[in-house]
Amino acid sequence: MNDIIREIEAAQLKENVADFNVGDTVKVYAKIKEGNRERIQVFEGLVIKKQGGSTRATFTVRKNSNGIGVEKTWPLHTPTIDKIEVVRKGKVRRAKLNYIRSRVGKAAKVKELVK
Repeated sequence: MNDIIREIEAAQLKENVADFNVGDTVKVYAKIKEGNRERIQVFEGLVIKKQGGSTRATFTVRKNSNGIGVEKTWPLHTPTIDKIEVVRKGKVRRAKLNYIRSRVGKAAKVKELVK
């Protein structure tokens, strides 16, 4: 039974997934359906967590919009995401950046990773 499920899930995996990590600032190009039209909306923010694996993998992006924190969580392999573009790499030492939610201003920033 598990082999059948694995085969179905493997067929649903995306071929080209962007390589990003927690702490990176990304632009997520999401497809929005309004009536019979479809458009692409860009959501730019900080990746505060990645979790799961295979087809169940999800990631959460947080941004500040007019002084209010907005978070969105997407499945990594969903067809509603057109592409994910990494704007800048972040230098973090944690897997989940939940502390960012309580920070304001410069304290809420993540240092840029310089190679």
